Amino acid sequence: MINEANAIRRFSYVPEVRQNPYIGFTSFQHFRGEEMYSDIVVKPENNLTETERVECYPISSDAEENGRNEGYYPDTSLVYIRILWKEFEPKRGEYNFKFIDEILEKAACHKQHLIFRLMAHSTRACDDVPDWLKAMIPCPERPDGMRIKDSPTDPLFLDCFLEAVRVLGEYIDGNETLYAVDISLPGSWGEGHKLELYPDGTLERIVDVYTAVFKKTILFTQVARPTLLAYAGQKAVIGWRGDGLGSPAHTERIYPPNIAKMEDAWKHAPVSFEAYWWLCEWQRRDWDIDEIIEMTLFWHISSFNAKSMPIPYEWKDKIDDWVSRMGYHYVIDAFAYPKTCKQGDTARCKLRISNVGVAPIYKKIPLKVRLVGDGVAQEIELPTDIRSWLPGIHEETVILPLGGGIEPGRYTVEIGITDLNDTICFATDAEEKDGFYKVAEILVEEAKN
Repeated sequence: MINEANAIRRFSYVPEVRQNPYIGFTSFQHFRGEEMYSDIVVKPENNLTETERVECYPISSDAEENGRNEGYYPDTSLVYIRILWKEFEPKRGEYNFKFIDEILEKAACHKQHLIFRLMAHSTRACDDVPDWLKAMIPCPERPDGMRIKDSPTDPLFLDCFLEAVRVLGEYIDGNETLYAVDISLPGSWGEGHKLELYPDGTLERIVDVYTAVFKKTILFTQVARPTLLAYAGQKAVIGWRGDGLGSPAHTERIYPPNIAKMEDAWKHAPVSFEAYWWLCEWQRRDWDIDEIIEMTLFWHISSFNAKSMPIPYEWKDKIDDWVSRMGYHYVIDAFAYPKTCKQGDTARCKLRISNVGVAPIYKKIPLKVRLVGDGVAQEIELPTDIRSWLPGIHEETVILPLGGGIEPGRYTVEIGITDLNDTICFATDAEEKDGFYKVAEILVEEAKN
């Protein structure tokens, strides 16, 4: 016999008590809870700020580390690390896997998931391509007075770099700590400077290598290159990342037409942004933080790299509210259930969930129901794919079999989203224990012959 619902419990929204995985701010070149840098050099002669010593992991030992004395930074379950090619392949064909392992181990130790980029080079002379490559082909230096430098155009450059990408992908794809990999392009930091210098088909070739070796890991590519995203989307599910958030040139001119071409890409893969400079510089320039926040939410942001620079204390409430809205945020609205069942019955229940965030989750984590009584705990994994929970209201049927060891008595019904690696925190006032939320009590009566 199936017992239909005849009772309902309703719940209210309260902010999550801890930061959920895969969303929110990222730490950058740092791990969760570590000292933040504040290595900002203001150049009044051209109204610019610089901080070149924090652009590659590990950061320079002489970078100032007093950021937590100067501002605020929210908790984060994501870490964004970008390393130099020369650190991974110091000699041609010899790869520093130990360096990669150390990064993954540190992320796991700090209970973070890793977003990763392998850069061919940065801008400083000490952050260039590997010395062994420079001995083989011409490699541009940074011009005097310029912020960025070009990548080599000799075909051997991409041949060798993409071989390093292939080796890296074969080593780390599918690692449980690795969340996403940022596709690296020619130019400083791998961000696509002067792509016109490269032959037709270069971008497609880069995408082909990344999508061939990263089969289990989410890939990001640049919002400034919608044709690249369109091509990559034919090969795999690809997220996009917007450099330069905050800059009026980006938010008003570069982003809107390119994002419009991507239509519903956010429904299948994450959207991430990176700050132009950092938020204390936004304040110095009087950029409208409220407008920036609302635009990113409209564009379905899941994560934001503020570069681990201190955030003005005056903006703390605004930033906390932003984090509480970006990505997914699940509220248990109601649970309908039968108050009383007989041994051997099947209880048919209904769960209503609201996603009050602006995006779904992109990692498949099982939705589970647990029946807990005197000395008994029965756990069932439901067939629901929570990646389908777009912003809005969702209803799921929950079937509870009450046979096989279920004795008469009173049982609590608990809901959780959890596996060995992740536990999702609901934004709800339902009572929680070990990642499961109490949603009902059912009385199981003795079956009568």
